[in-house]
Amino acid sequence: MSRFTPFAGERIALVGLGKAGLPAARRLAEWGAEVSCWDDKEEGRVAAREAGLAVEDPSQGAFRWDALLLSPGIPHRLPRVHPAAAAATAAGRPVLCDVDYLYRAVRASGSAARFVGITGTNGKSTTTALLHHLLRAAGREAEAGGNLGPAALSLNILGRDAVYALEMSSYMLERIQSVRFNQGVMLNLSPDHLDRHGGMAGYLDAKAQVFARQTREDLAVLGMDDGWSTQLRERLAARFCPISGEARQAGGLWAEGRMLRDDDGAILDLGEAPALPGSHNAQNAAAAAACALDLGLTRAEVAEGLRSYPGLPHRQERAGTWRGVAFVNDSKGTNADSTARALASYDRVVWIAGGTAKEGGIESLAPLFPRVAEALLIGRDAPVLAATLAAHGVKHRVVGTLDVAVAEAAASAVAGAAPVVLLSPACASWDQFSGFEQRGERFRALVAALAEGRAA
Repeated sequence: MSRFTPFAGERIALVGLGKAGLPAARRLAEWGAEVSCWDDKEEGRVAAREAGLAVEDPSQGAFRWDALLLSPGIPHRLPRVHPAAAAATAAGRPVLCDVDYLYRAVRASGSAARFVGITGTNGKSTTTALLHHLLRAAGREAEAGGNLGPAALSLNILGRDAVYALEMSSYMLERIQSVRFNQGVMLNLSPDHLDRHGGMAGYLDAKAQVFARQTREDLAVLGMDDGWSTQLRERLAARFCPISGEARQAGGLWAEGRMLRDDDGAILDLGEAPALPGSHNAQNAAAAAACALDLGLTRAEVAEGLRSYPGLPHRQERAGTWRGVAFVNDSKGTNADSTARALASYDRVVWIAGGTAKEGGIESLAPLFPRVAEALLIGRDAPVLAATLAAHGVKHRVVGTLDVAVAEAAASAVAGAAPVVLLSPACASWDQFSGFEQRGERFRALVAALAEGRAA
């Protein structure tokens, strides 16, 4: 059998050798490309050399490559251009996303596997994982990855009837050039990453790339629960499927209370899907179900898959119970809009919040503050959050660390303040943790230690 080399003769500069970059470099080299790697940190360059890859800074001298594959977290325009991106742009070479290379490789293999791109400010990880679960539970060949992980170029080449469910961030979408998503999903939009995109208009334009190059053969699933998303209706070339977690959508899918419906009737009472609480998850369920039905699953298969979905780590994940109090890990709630969805799912909580605040802080959560019995605040911007809570008369304490917060929240909840302790920080985690995953894992460990009566 001949070696699969869809990128033979192509020269690719790859910058950013993190958990996605190094595997991407290896895969591209395996597929025949001439790959030169660079990372601004020495440990990344050492890892590349140990993997037998060429290491060269593409910002030095003439840019001699056909394209630059730049880690999504590294800006190529705003707020500050990376030198490698400046060199590529000056040479007239594209700055690309790894999903472009996966798409090209799959098509070069002769596979007609479907590509589903899922984006939105919030809910994209849950919807991607949920669609993947629906497909696999129904016996369909499918892989999930992208921004959710694993990285696109770590995925296998799938057969013609298979499906790639890919979470697409705005950072990734602004760099796709050739991908045509058979199904594009936009869940919702609220202000986020505005420094990277030059404002809300730029952010919307980046997200809209999930529908780029679609035709009438394709499906465009669009959330109708916010004004920003609905602005994209007139840009769509594909078949339009509106979704909502709150209101009827003729020709689409929606939730009436907890009942998921389409024009043909009820699909499932989402009360039977314990991992999907709240209207935001009703919207996620509507999006995943719309894609699954369009991909040929039956209504019964969709309903059963929704029932059995186990949930996503760090997204309203039940971390355990102690003395009748439920501990919920929503560490992935890194902005106020995401945390709003978690707070709205519970009548009364002791809330753990804080970290590195996003633009606007938590002021937008004020309508949900009556649900907060007490807030325990951690991290760099705890004083900023405290000022907002004080202005609204919400009981709160600045406690500094997550370890202290869990102990204090547990004591408060057990004393009768609320039946739920909710970690949903509404902030990024970089001030105290390597990412939201590490923050959530520490929360899990602290809860387990409480239940076992030991120190974490």
